[in-house]
Amino acid sequence: MSEAHKRPIVIRRKKTANHGTHGAWKIAYADFMTAMMAFFLVMWLLSGLSAAEREEVGEYFRTPLKVAMMGGDKASASNSAIPGGGDDPMHSEGEVSLTSPNATNYRPSHRPLRDLQRSLESMIHADPALDELSSQLSLKVVEDGLLIQISDSNKRPMFALGSSELAPYIRDVLSKVGPKLNEFPNSITLTGHTDDLRFATGDRRYSNWELSADRANAARRALIQGGMQPDKLLRVIGAAATASRAGVESSAAPANRRISILVLNEHAQHRIEQESAPPTTTLSAEAEAEAAPQSGSESGNAATMVKVKDSEKDAQSG
Repeated sequence: MSEAHKRPIVIRRKKTANHGTHGAWKIAYADFMTAMMAFFLVMWLLSGLSAAEREEVGEYFRTPLKVAMMGGDKASASNSAIPGGGDDPMHSEGEVSLTSPNATNYRPSHRPLRDLQRSLESMIHADPALDELSSQLSLKVVEDGLLIQISDSNKRPMFALGSSELAPYIRDVLSKVGPKLNEFPNSITLTGHTDDLRFATGDRRYSNWELSADRANAARRALIQGGMQPDKLLRVIGAAATASRAGVESSAAPANRRISILVLNEHAQHRIEQESAPPTTTLSAEAEAEAAPQSGSESGNAATMVKVKDSEKDAQSG
């Protein structure tokens, strides 16, 4: 056998690198699908909430975490990134003044009012007599507080025509609402409303103004008899037919004949108390500056007149 046939045969095979199954994209896709499922689950839950509950959820996410967990109005009402206020940034006088009820950037918290609204709604639905009147009862959180309205109905009127005597069922409603109002520390206002149908004597004698005020006072007496504290009342107003109910086309509709109970928030109560406070008589700096030259000129004129009289006396004696 020749030498060529004895030489060994070497076979080289190229090894390929194992890079796995290239499935990293599946992890990212799974994370995306999980996020989308959570998003649609949240949207599905929100679709079952009422408008008031959705607004409350939005208010929760606008509230700082510290305030949401520990209570309070806002952690800071200032727009500045520097905390505190006054002469020293570590002091809190500046922040306290910015969160006072009369500050321009103060936003009252409606959460306690919504809690009171839910408490009243639960009481109404739990009582068959009140639940039967739910079409005549309206509870709504407005800018100044919680507005509770009891409207008239042709089938079940609150008052006799032209009278301020409460119907027995309305007296029962007010006697049950009164103690609930004691759960909220702020004051309330009572307003009586009528339709635009006038008395035969017109506005010269007894008119819708007196009637609306008398009906508001009748509601006040029923609330106090039911257990509401008398010092919670801040104002009793007779509005006649000046404020028709929203969404009611005819000014003579029964829904315009109503009693409005407004549970005030801190901002509205402070504003009304300031309006009722006696006016101050101190002059401003500009008024004092304007008055100063006038007093000086008057004293100068008086001095000139004295000098003229003295000269006249000297001339007569001479």
